[in-house]
Amino acid sequence: MLSPKKTKFRKLHRMRGHANGLATKGNSLVYGSFGLKSTEAGEITSRQIESARKTMARFTKRGGRVWIRIFPDKTVTRKAAEVPMGGGKGEPEFFCAQVKAGAVLFEIDGLPEKQAKEAITLASHKLPVTTRYITKELI
Repeated sequence: MLSPKKTKFRKLHRMRGHANGLATKGNSLVYGSFGLKSTEAGEITSRQIESARKTMARFTKRGGRVWIRIFPDKTVTRKAAEVPMGGGKGEPEFFCAQVKAGAVLFEIDGLPEKQAKEAITLASHKLPVTTRYITKELI
């Protein structure tokens, strides 16, 4: 699973409002001919990214090339079950990537369009945000 080698701070603020608006960077295809673009803002965990990647690799029988355009660099903390209020912030549980609407999540190339679309559709079912399939011609 993806995670940063080192972070400046172990625990981060929630930053709920920072994912509002449309993505201005990373909102177009750069590497591949087909891609998966988010249509809403949200947080995608490293486990969900890995699950989507595995699904695409398995469906394409590792043909073609897949690029992951997001990286989980934000720590999410949790307190243990039934711990009373107070006592500070919980321990880091996992890493997630904050995604804005319009951000390209995955790109794929080296496959026929029908096969690439099916692989991307299967991967989109693993993600918590609504997405849409895009091609170079649409942009």
